[in-house]
Amino acid sequence: MDVTPEFITWTMLRVASTKMPRICFSTMLWVVMCVCIDLGYAADRVVVFAPMPMESPELVIGQWKPLLSYLEQRLGMVFRIEYSKSNQEILDKFRSGKIDLAYLGPLPYVALKKVFPAAQPVVKFREANGEAAYTCAMIALAGNDRKLKFPRNLKIALTQPMSTCGYFAADGLLHMAGTHIESNKYRYLNAHDAVALAVVRGDYDLGVVKSAIGAKYAHLGVIRLAETAALPALGLIANSQRLSKETIESVRIALLEVDSNTRATWGDNVRHGAVSAEDIDYNPMRVLYKKKDIPTEGNF
Repeated sequence: MDVTPEFITWTMLRVASTKMPRICFSTMLWVVMCVCIDLGYAADRVVVFAPMPMESPELVIGQWKPLLSYLEQRLGMVFRIEYSKSNQEILDKFRSGKIDLAYLGPLPYVALKKVFPAAQPVVKFREANGEAAYTCAMIALAGNDRKLKFPRNLKIALTQPMSTCGYFAADGLLHMAGTHIESNKYRYLNAHDAVALAVVRGDYDLGVVKSAIGAKYAHLGVIRLAETAALPALGLIANSQRLSKETIESVRIALLEVDSNTRATWGDNVRHGAVSAEDIDYNPMRVLYKKKDIPTEGNF
């Protein structure tokens, strides 16, 4: 038998009503009500947050600590970082109730929402250009741009299966070039930085990363060969089974109202402001996702 808070409450009240004087029973009822309230909102006071593993763990955690500290001071809650090695791991933890709040791109959010309706968008973060949208870029070393003219049997570095700038974006960009990703060799390297560095070393002919991350490696000879259309910006997704409506709204308001001086201390991906996010924002992404069968492993 599952020992739920409701079962404990019912048992305590039954015993109290049969064996205690009325005044003691009243006191006991008050205590039980307090216990139930505490159980119901315990998750809201310690919020488990999952960042996307787009870069190294040290960089990812460093990006988020200042923002989480701001939320702790503003909301009076504790935020604990739950680092995962892949987007799929985040989604699995989210569904199993181990994550309250996650930083996700549009593809993992759409995939999550399809199987876990309690996933609720909170905000989308603006990019450096002020837009609440971003792009994925196909990158190569300078001089290799001719390879995209006849992209067959090339080695392509990808991030993760459940990454917007992974197989999903690569297949779309290669389709624009008149071919298909399965006509090439591809492998998942997990992080965007790992993909960019693999291209820099010459281990791969092409790579696909978030455009802003690829631009950081321009000084090493990385160039952008092609780019996707604008996609919904990365944002915070709440688990409405674990966080109350009030808490979710408090997080949203806190991030929309924060001043620019405070934001200036945050990580590059989240310091440019935020806009409120709604599920309808991702409808165009859903249309594209339905057409994709994304393999979980590379083909070589």
